Amino acid sequence: MPDIKTTLVTGSSGQLGQSLNSIAHNYPDYAFTFANRVDLGLSNEKSIAFFFKNHQFDLIINCAAHTAVDKAESEPKLADKLNHLAVKQLTELAKQQNTKPIYISTDYVFNGTQYLSYIEIDNVAPQSVTGEIKLKGKQALLATLPNNGLIIRASRVYFDYGNNFVKTMLRLGNERDVLNVIFDQVSAPTYAHDLAEAIVVIVENDSVKQSTFHSEVYHYSNEDVCSWYDLAKAIFELSKVSCEVSPVETKDYPILAARPHYSLLNKAKIKHCFNLFIAYWKGSLQHCLSKLSQQEYA
Repeated sequence: MPDIKTTLVTGSSGQLGQSLNSIAHNYPDYAFTFANRVDLGLSNEKSIAFFFKNHQFDLIINCAAHTAVDKAESEPKLADKLNHLAVKQLTELAKQQNTKPIYISTDYVFNGTQYLSYIEIDNVAPQSVTGEIKLKGKQALLATLPNNGLIIRASRVYFDYGNNFVKTMLRLGNERDVLNVIFDQVSAPTYAHDLAEAIVVIVENDSVKQSTFHSEVYHYSNEDVCSWYDLAKAIFELSKVSCEVSPVETKDYPILAARPHYSLLNKAKIKHCFNLFIAYWKGSLQHCLSKLSQQEYA
């Protein structure tokens, strides 16, 4: 019989945590523990230490994060606790317990001034508190655990549950006749279900099952490219919502945190290393919208 991999998923009530929970039954070789902020408060150093006094895992998938990009500008200490200091402490505990941690980062570590898709070794230059602190989290993991960790940068994550751009657009589209949406921020969305499946593919890979592996950064999003405007248009077209979408520039839209204008992630590395298939963004969006429709009429 295969060894059972004890696996902790933090942030279980978030989009990626719920996505992993929804597919966990497909992977009997993994004994998943899903921890939310009540089970494991990552903003509290003592809470983290107490939790790991009584638990040990083969793998930690750290889905917990401060994800409110604009709010992070006004509450940087809380964002730092969740996206940096907690990552550092989890990584130190992972090192003590010979545990493999996976940390989810963001395309916001880039400044968005280049017009080629970003590869993993491109220079980082975050323009927001979220980007700066996510970069600190990555640096803490690599400094503490240079040979037994994994970082996945993703962009524009959304899911069937929780607050996200897709659900916000559906709500506003049914309330208004016209919406202004930014057209000069270009990247690709990430359906959390697809990212969850990709993470399991990665950890099942033979190179990851070894006792140690060189800590690496990988990029992941759905295929192709779109702006927020393109994404909003697709949401309304696929959902048959009649709201008109009007394109606006970032400078004309009231946001606190600076976002990169172009942050498309190059996924050649993750596809090559793990023979990974990545779905086209509009197909994944259609899948998400179908599930949302089923929930509405359930």
